[in-house]
Amino acid sequence: MATTTSHYRQPGWFTTHVLNAAVAGLARLGVSVWGSRVLEVKGRKTGTPRRTPVNPLPLEGTTYLVASRGEAQWVRNVRAAGGALDLLLGRKRTHYLASELDDEAKIPVLRAYLRRWRAEVGVFFEGVGPDSSDAELAAIAPKHPVFALSEQ
Repeated sequence: MATTTSHYRQPGWFTTHVLNAAVAGLARLGVSVWGSRVLEVKGRKTGTPRRTPVNPLPLEGTTYLVASRGEAQWVRNVRAAGGALDLLLGRKRTHYLASELDDEAKIPVLRAYLRRWRAEVGVFFEGVGPDSSDAELAAIAPKHPVFALSEQ
């Protein structure tokens, strides 16, 4: 399992109430914004399903979820649920089992994620980008949980 820290950047009001709501609403209608999906995972405290928009990253035959903001609530819920989660798009629900990567294994995934999503999430990576060295990516890896998904 990966080394983790208590790093998390809370989204602002606009992101929470406008952007995330719009992306989630479109996903419920079956419209994906640049590959986005809605993650549904059982809440660790209530047991009720929790939903949040995410940007899955397909890379070399595996799909990954990267916590760009750090140890978000969805990350804690996925861990508590033993990795069981669903990705939703419209009426389509796909069941996955998530396995958390260790920090070294995150490096190529973080690089690809930043290549794909840097315009949207780059601010959360402390100036590290897709062209940064492996050492620079390794330095931020503990702050960004990454999960490999296998379809169930």
